[in-house]
Formats: sequence, C-alpha cells, structure tokens
Amino acid sequence: VQLQASGGGLVQAGGSLRLSCAASGSISSIATMAWYCQAPGKQRELVAGVGSSGSTNYADSVKGRFTISRDNAKNTVYLEMNSLKPEDTAVYYCYSNVRNTPAGAFRTYWGQGTLVTVSS
Repeated sequence: VQLQASGGGLVQAGGSLRLSCAASGSISSIATMAWYCQAPGKQRELVAGVGSSGSTNYADSVKGRFTISRDNAKNTVYLEMNSLKPEDTAVYYCYSNVRNTPAGAFRTYWGQGTLVTVSS
C-alpha cells in the first residue's frame, strides 16, 4: 500500500491550503485515516482523524480552522486548512489503517510527508 500526499506549499498567515492523500495498492478496507504534523525539533502529533463512518476528531489547536474529510470510493483523505498561522508550519503526514484482505489484520501506513510553510 502506498500513500501519496500532495497540496503542501508556502502561504501567508491567514491563507488556506488543501492537502490530499490517496491510498493505493492492496486495499480491502480502510478504517481510520488521519493527518499528523511534525515541526522542526518536535514530535509528530495528530492534527485530525476521520473514521470509516465519517466521525472526526481534531487537535485543539486546529478546531474551527481545519476540516478533515474522506472519499471512500477514492481511498483519499483531505485536510482543508483555513486561517493558517505561522505555528502551523510543519511537515504533514497522512496515515491510514488498512486491511489488505477481507480477513486480514489492519496495518498502519504512512505517506511521505508534505511541507506546509506559513509566513507571517
């Protein structure tokens, strides 16, 4: 399974970006899909997650500004990022919990990361 992330870039504070991450390969079903971020010198942390039923959860720092969604037909997760702040600057990684076969166990996969830079 491969996760291909895209959509990062440089944006001014107050601006918006939309990240996408498409999963491909041996996929029977996907449970949780999520976005994590890692700023320089810091640990990777959860930004937002979405379950197979559409239930979502967010880090407190992004509530009201970021929206996570998924397209199950396309095995794709999105992160709409609005009102961006310089402290949102980080590498953003997508995450998927995938079952490769109908009877198999779920396995965790990570995308390659996409850099988001917010200038003040």
